[in-house]
Amino acid sequence: QVQLVESGGGLVQAGDSLRLSCAASGRTFSTYNMGWFRQAPGKEREFVGAISWNGGTTYYEDSVKGRFTISRDNAKNPTYLQMNSLKPEDSAVYSCAADPRPWSGLKKSVEGYDYWGHGTQVTVSS
Repeated sequence: QVQLVESGGGLVQAGDSLRLSCAASGRTFSTYNMGWFRQAPGKEREFVGAISWNGGTTYYEDSVKGRFTISRDNAKNPTYLQMNSLKPEDSAVYSCAADPRPWSGLKKSVEGYDYWGHGTQVTVSS
């Protein structure tokens, strides 16, 4: 189900930063765990990171750990993805997703999320 809208993507140079936002559309996600995924051309969608419903726990893919930070502000948007020190290999369509079953913990798999956005393109040049 598509009830999330991502924004903030663009074309940047290696080493630059971007902040992606994930907005809710027609539903409140304040009690949902939120995840970020990315998909490059010709590749499967891969997990980037996730944040618990109350913001108390975050979990990141090793390749982005220390560079990316997930946060949330439910009064404005369900989740944000701050990306620093971007590399060309970070280029992909980034999507946010919502898990309505927060009691089961943070999930890395696509199957663990019920609600998705269409994604925003991030392109990092050398």
